[in-house]
Amino acid sequence: MFSISELLGAAGPLAHHIPGFAPRRQQQEMAEAVASTLDNNGLLIAEAGTGTGKTFAYLVPALLCGQKVLISTGTKNLQDQLFHRDLPTVRKALGVATSIALLKGRANYLCPHRLQVTEAGGRLPPAQQDQLARVRSWAGRTESGDIAELDGIPEDAPIWPRVTSTTDNCLGGECPAFADCFVVKARKAAQAAEVLVVNHHLFFADMALRDEGFGEVLPGVNAFIFDEAHQLPAVASNFFGVNLGSRQLLDLSRDALLEIHAEAPDPREAKDIAATLEKAVRDFRLSLGRFARRAPWQGGGSAMDVLRQALGELEAYLESVAECGKGLERCWRRSQELQAQLLRFVDGIESVAVESTAEAGEAEAAQKSAILWFETTPRGFMLHETPLDIGDTFRSYVERQKSAWVFTSATLAVGSSFAHFAHGLGLDESCGRQWDSPFDYPHQTLMYLPPQMPEPNSPGYTEAVVQAALPVLAASRGRAFFLMTSHRALKAAAELLRDYIAYPLLVQGDAPRGELLDRFREAGNAVLVGTSSFWEGVDVRGEALSCVIIDKLPFAAPDDPVLAARLAAMREQGMNPFMQHQLPQAVITLKQGVGRLIRDVSDRGVLMLCDPRLQTKPYGRVFRASLPPMPVTREVADVQAFFVD
Repeated sequence: MFSISELLGAAGPLAHHIPGFAPRRQQQEMAEAVASTLDNNGLLIAEAGTGTGKTFAYLVPALLCGQKVLISTGTKNLQDQLFHRDLPTVRKALGVATSIALLKGRANYLCPHRLQVTEAGGRLPPAQQDQLARVRSWAGRTESGDIAELDGIPEDAPIWPRVTSTTDNCLGGECPAFADCFVVKARKAAQAAEVLVVNHHLFFADMALRDEGFGEVLPGVNAFIFDEAHQLPAVASNFFGVNLGSRQLLDLSRDALLEIHAEAPDPREAKDIAATLEKAVRDFRLSLGRFARRAPWQGGGSAMDVLRQALGELEAYLESVAECGKGLERCWRRSQELQAQLLRFVDGIESVAVESTAEAGEAEAAQKSAILWFETTPRGFMLHETPLDIGDTFRSYVERQKSAWVFTSATLAVGSSFAHFAHGLGLDESCGRQWDSPFDYPHQTLMYLPPQMPEPNSPGYTEAVVQAALPVLAASRGRAFFLMTSHRALKAAAELLRDYIAYPLLVQGDAPRGELLDRFREAGNAVLVGTSSFWEGVDVRGEALSCVIIDKLPFAAPDDPVLAARLAAMREQGMNPFMQHQLPQAVITLKQGVGRLIRDVSDRGVLMLCDPRLQTKPYGRVFRASLPPMPVTREVADVQAFFVD
């Protein structure tokens, strides 16, 4: 009988059955810690450096513990990888029959009823008609209904909202296609499985009572494992608030017209009302300014009044025809819910009218516990009511479950402290353990800090970064990620690099992330310029990525409305918001970006950190102490020699 460590050892079944498997002490120790946590209904915060093999370190005990285990990941891509590749691989190597299931939010599954309604409604643009035909053909073959199966239609294609359901438009047990519902089938499989794979958004949607898919599953879960756990505080804040956007309003208008066309006697009046709402949504977006931005919400003025009136007219019409069919009744209920949400944003929290001392106290408490803000895209908007602190809420949930809890990522600690991550979720920081990367950073890497860099807020800073990077890119022969801390800097750097380098230049936004990465790997000498989405969750092994250049220390924008409110609240409590929030969060983000460089035991590469504050500010020591043990140089000749060796 193997112990957990032996299962992951040189003579264990994983080494025997999995090509290329390499035993690692850190992986074995982490697996033992996870197994102990599962056995004792404990709590573990586990930072596992790049190359530790943390996935297998938690999958082995999860598959062997004999309990129902829920594994939550940061993205749907990682969720698919776990379910379709990693879990079957480890299960086969261990020779166990542990049942597994995959569960996503309902919007990821084909809805047979909405497919039928969309086909009956007609009048789609030609591109969507072609996509609809492909969906119809696939619908007859798929067993899971998971739209990720269907290649060739982008994830954000406008056809998907027409043939999938949401909590708002699902008819539930009254749906005429309920017997064929893929969401129901997925939930049943989730209930029966011993290991269930979800993602953070789905987990918190359910926890926040949004009915996104597995409320009936959670009571039977004995253990929760969160991979990419550093994302949890941000995801939780989003789901514990209120979010109302243009897409919800336009989806209601579109769905109402489809249902009216199918079930109501005269759709002409409805078309006029829907058109009025759609115009009000567009006008409201224009009232928020021309450019995309995030800002505190202070009230919507006359454009908000027009929007409320237009939504009210649609609500009144839907009430008059709600008895004609279940779809129309559901649209009416949705219009009521959206109207109630819209009312929360009419005046803004700071101008809530109160009529009594008690109401004044409640308004003040609301103002202190949540922030109202908005964000705009070129064509849409989203209004947010976001809690300033979700620690108490999450901690009470953890305590009620009486289960084992494991939180793991490559980036949870600042130095050796887990205080920042633990505080954000109301957890006990003493439950944290670290395992360093098994990679040989002293021999595989070099950190280059270019000399005489201007201050990051200088007007010509991005140009100085590019100029300093040119000899590094020449030495590395391309093969580099250029990671920027803002979209503005990304655009400026990309324009400069087009004039200066002959290597293939790939720029975030020119194509989907997956396509850019494929092109980067295939080219073998490309330079990819990216911002936040390329700082984590990107795995390029081998010589194609031999250099990572980071322009600035990744402090969050101080004018972000949620951050500004959180920092103000911390000051009121006598805390130091820079040292206790901004700095640790920037350290964790930097660790993610640095983690792109070395992805395999044979990788070699140079990390170029351009920000002079690493050397000139006292807090630079905190950043350096949190990074892998890389040799440091300020001489570009050392970089050139590194690539010659």
